[in-house]
Amino acid sequence: MNIWEEAFIRKAQYNSRRHFLKKCTSGLGALAMGSLMGCGNSTGAKHTAASLIDKKASHFAPKAKSVIFLHMAGGPSHLELFDFKPTLQELNGQDTPQSLMEGKEFAFLKGTPKLLGPQANFGQHGQSGAYVSDYMPEFSKMVDEVSFLKAMHTNEFNHAPAQLFMHTGSPRLGKPSIGAWSVYGLGSENEDLPGYVVLTSGGGAISAGKSAWGSGFLPTIYQGVQCRSEGDPVLFLSNPKSIDSHLRKKSIDAINQINEMEFKESNDPEILTRISQYELAFRMQTSVPETMNINDEPDYIHQMYGTNPGKASFANNCLLARRLVEKGVRFVQLFDNRWDTHGVGAGNGVGEGMRRSCKTIDQPIAALLRDLKQRGLLDDTLVVWGGEFGRTPMMESRTGEGFDGRDHHLEAFTMWMAGAGVKKGHIHGATDEIGYYGIEGRTHVHDLQATILERLGFDHEKLTYEFQGRDFRLTDVHGKVINEVLT
Repeated sequence: MNIWEEAFIRKAQYNSRRHFLKKCTSGLGALAMGSLMGCGNSTGAKHTAASLIDKKASHFAPKAKSVIFLHMAGGPSHLELFDFKPTLQELNGQDTPQSLMEGKEFAFLKGTPKLLGPQANFGQHGQSGAYVSDYMPEFSKMVDEVSFLKAMHTNEFNHAPAQLFMHTGSPRLGKPSIGAWSVYGLGSENEDLPGYVVLTSGGGAISAGKSAWGSGFLPTIYQGVQCRSEGDPVLFLSNPKSIDSHLRKKSIDAINQINEMEFKESNDPEILTRISQYELAFRMQTSVPETMNINDEPDYIHQMYGTNPGKASFANNCLLARRLVEKGVRFVQLFDNRWDTHGVGAGNGVGEGMRRSCKTIDQPIAALLRDLKQRGLLDDTLVVWGGEFGRTPMMESRTGEGFDGRDHHLEAFTMWMAGAGVKKGHIHGATDEIGYYGIEGRTHVHDLQATILERLGFDHEKLTYEFQGRDFRLTDVHGKVINEVLT
């Protein structure tokens, strides 16, 4: 009887994190990142740690094989992008009614702020007639591929808890991210790549940190693997000098022999995770650099995306997202960290700040949608775009005249989805005449999470994991699928 068969039969005696940390030794960078290896052994393939953990069968036929989540960290203003409010323009500079301030929580607004009209020009586009500002001219050509959620709302008004809430369903640390839940449910289609990949751009770390793509209380094999579009795709993945692949494989085999002996002694299931992570890390030394190398893309693709091979950029990450889902990666998360437009500092008003940020993302996002569509990948790839919250219709001017921005706003913001059976050219929900409240078709963050899981074939109420004596789920005890945007 080998160790994989024993793992199914024998129960672990030591399940504590303390025991795991005490016994675990450091290895390749990919090991520390908790990468995910392929699925089960129904075809006679070798058992993996991922296949030993309680994986769920889909509750119904999925529409999406993969998800690309484009998160604009900092909270882009819906009032400068997709939610056209001519009345707000007419009220520009007037005092905000106290009824909009009393009993509300804001990050910085105090007293009686002035209303701030839209800082962009809007036009209607496509057969749907969707309003898009002149900050997004390329995306405006693709509006007939997407469904807008115009009345999103959340529970959190500060960046870190709002980002955690968007991606883990909780404003507090320790819960699994939506990508981790996705690969926990479905596994990976590619045994040589992680099932959950994270790409970042815009400089600096997002407020929620790596917990936004962590595995929480799920086994560590389900957390996101952060890759880079500049330098080594995964830190410390390359062999050290004087170490070739043959010697590396021998060292991993030796380490895993020790791990097997340790497992026989302790029956700790995390050791099986460790073994699979070493093996995947070795295979990733070939598969990841090949997948992350965009140099072999034709010139017309680089021109379409606006990519610059070898550099870190949002455009490069969008192209990489297409390459990753093409290779069978289950969940690709892009974080772009440039959207905190408070208007603090010269030239950083919401108008100028949003214009600069949109210039970076407009062409690549339009290219991603167009590229996925022409390859037939949009049929089974769900693309989601949005931030952690919206922006207030009133002005935030902390530093004087000319430094006008918008504060955090949890009552209303816009997100959109495309692909995987999402309605095309559809607008769901609406806000009031100044974009402050959702007045119809209101959708909550938990509703969005439930809808993403539904596209992957899961009932969000049934995809659960037992932890500390109760069954947890991504949406906690809330959420309903937004059927109005689905075909």
